[in-house]
Amino acid sequence: MDLSICIPLFNEEESLPELHDWIVRVVEAGKWTYEIVFINDGSTDASWEVIRGLRAKNPNVKGICFRRNYGKSAALNEGFKLAQGNVVITMDADLQDSPDEIPGLYAMIAEEGYHVISGWKKKRYDPISKTLPTKLFNWATRKMSGINLNDFNCGLKAYKGEVTKNVEVSGELHRYIPVLAKNAGYPKIGERVVIHQVRKYGTTKFGLERFVNGFLDLISLYFVGRFGKRPMHFFGTLGVLMLFTGTISAAYLGINKLYYLSSGIKAPLVTSNPWFYISLTTMVIGVQLFLAGFIAEMVYRNNGERNQYQISETLS
Repeated sequence: MDLSICIPLFNEEESLPELHDWIVRVVEAGKWTYEIVFINDGSTDASWEVIRGLRAKNPNVKGICFRRNYGKSAALNEGFKLAQGNVVITMDADLQDSPDEIPGLYAMIAEEGYHVISGWKKKRYDPISKTLPTKLFNWATRKMSGINLNDFNCGLKAYKGEVTKNVEVSGELHRYIPVLAKNAGYPKIGERVVIHQVRKYGTTKFGLERFVNGFLDLISLYFVGRFGKRPMHFFGTLGVLMLFTGTISAAYLGINKLYYLSSGIKAPLVTSNPWFYISLTTMVIGVQLFLAGFIAEMVYRNNGERNQYQISETLS
């Protein structure tokens, strides 16, 4: 199959028929074999009934229905599992991502050999309460990831099919899929300027809590990307430094005590010296860091319970 289009959604019943018809016009003009995968993320409106209706008239439509709202990352993770296309394109269901961008994105993956292409909404129609945090978020992500993209959070992206089978999108890491792809060994990541359309139906799902969570996820992803497969390297290094500091401090106290005894001078109590508490504290922290490293190693080696979701129905 040439193309899979994965569309996560939450309460977008009004936009789905128009979005479906628009996508079909574009892909049929390109003469690609295709599938449209709608992932209903626990919508409380009639979105799933609309998807069933689209499936009835178009067998290329597939669907996944979550029993409750898990978030965009969970939706994309399940959509990627179901997708069979050589090229996988993701877009939002609110019609702010234009299906007319599909041919350009497809060509950059299929013909130019990119692993990931991220859309860049250079001209946006969002309020400043959304655009300003987004600019700060993108700047921080560029600095920490080393990937030079202007718009990490754009829902319109294209992937080589094998990339989607080798990344795990959990928590709220959907905005960091290019970083996940790079960590998985797919470094050829590019960007394409795309049109940002004004929302036609419904209301935005963006909130300030997503902005805060995004930065927390970025810190987590940086740590996992660097030390996720060797957590003992991080905790062990810190533990060694703390134990070394504690050992040197304790040795200083011991040598100082012996000096007073050998000189026949009455030595002050060891506990009256601040270095005693510094030594004690650093040695305890050092041991705790080592234990944290061992625990992290065991958790990493035995973690098989991630990304388990309750799905009520699948259309495929």
